[in-house]
Amino acid sequence: MKKSLRKLLPLFVAASFGTAQAATEADVENTFNPYKAGMPSFAGLKAGMTINKGNVDQFKDILGAGVFKLIKEGMFEMKVGPTTQFSISKAYIDATRANLNKTQLGAKPGDMISGYVAGRPFPEEPDAKDPRAGEKLAWNYKYGVNWGDGAIISPFYWQYRNMQTGKVEKEINWDFHFLNFMHRTKDAPVPEITPNPSGIFRAIYVKAHEPQDLKNTQLLIQRFEDDAKLDDAYLYLGFQRRVRRLAQGQATDSFLGSDLMIEDFEGYNGRVSDMKWTYKGTKNVMLPMWNHNELKLSAERTESDGYKYVDFAGQGGCFAEGTWQLRKVYVLEAVPVNPNHPVSKRVFYMDVQLQNLNGSNEIYDRKGELWKVFMVGKSHADHHLPVNKGAGIGIDDAFSMVDVQSKHCTTGQFKGQVDPKKNPPRLFQVQNLRGGD
Repeated sequence: MKKSLRKLLPLFVAASFGTAQAATEADVENTFNPYKAGMPSFAGLKAGMTINKGNVDQFKDILGAGVFKLIKEGMFEMKVGPTTQFSISKAYIDATRANLNKTQLGAKPGDMISGYVAGRPFPEEPDAKDPRAGEKLAWNYKYGVNWGDGAIISPFYWQYRNMQTGKVEKEINWDFHFLNFMHRTKDAPVPEITPNPSGIFRAIYVKAHEPQDLKNTQLLIQRFEDDAKLDDAYLYLGFQRRVRRLAQGQATDSFLGSDLMIEDFEGYNGRVSDMKWTYKGTKNVMLPMWNHNELKLSAERTESDGYKYVDFAGQGGCFAEGTWQLRKVYVLEAVPVNPNHPVSKRVFYMDVQLQNLNGSNEIYDRKGELWKVFMVGKSHADHHLPVNKGAGIGIDDAFSMVDVQSKHCTTGQFKGQVDPKKNPPRLFQVQNLRGGD
């Protein structure tokens, strides 16, 4: 009897920690090249066509619920483009291979993982029978290639829009900086930036340039390697000339009157442990992904280097004029652990190749009713600015956060640059806020 228990114990432990099925080299190949056997297709769907309220019912099965509603109600029309490869950087893929099966889940959901070094922690195909499959995908997102090891969006234009009148109520011109301090795979220094006594994994630094009443407003978010540790977030208001630390609850308030919360940044800007994650299945879904240089771009503004931005159209001018393509996605649901959270759940359509969370997602209010639809269009890095060629990430290129209840939206136009020189670590320290005037 004792011998039998000893034999069963390792299997029980492996199942509990979500590692009963070891990842293989084939899993690595499939996660980074999900279209090896061919591109996905759907009856009647062709590149160059438009999905609108007249034919949207035909394509309901390949549209997120929120996007389907927007098209069905005539708020925008979807231009269809071909499915393309969004290849990840070789350094990140090599790190995944080198560290295969080293990452272990914690003893229970919400616990910190162990053994993670670099690359995609759980490259295996999620298993619907695995109760922690969603949690693994959430860790893949946290340690993913969102902006690579570091990048800057400058300029980054936000516009607050009334969907019913089309009036632009406010425009903000920002710089957004992103920097990974740990688990770096491509840009020097690899694998980490030192010294880092606080154990910061990743940080975001934001600075406003216009309008005048918000000039020099700055935001700093420091996310720690230890997922049990609350983020540090600081806000500097230029007109007050002082730094104040943000309470945790303020991450779910409207950020400066926009339709976004701080928690919405990048699709999901919170800790893994803040949510209960559930994998809901794999399917093919339309996502906003394109080649920037092949779009008909906006004539509204042009940068000194000739760069032009993605245009907007549709109801209220709330929808990016980019193409959408059929992609293999994991449907991922996140329910807040905090019962007082203003959101009852988030539904993500996670692109399998990139494993970001911001291509298309839905946010539901406390009553369980659809509240907002967040869509971030991504450009292939090789068809964008020259500095981004070979970056091996999807370049965030334009966003729409549409509040379907208040008929309001916030839109964004990006000039994303994967340029390590523009992200010195000093920008991501509290002292920088005080000296930022």
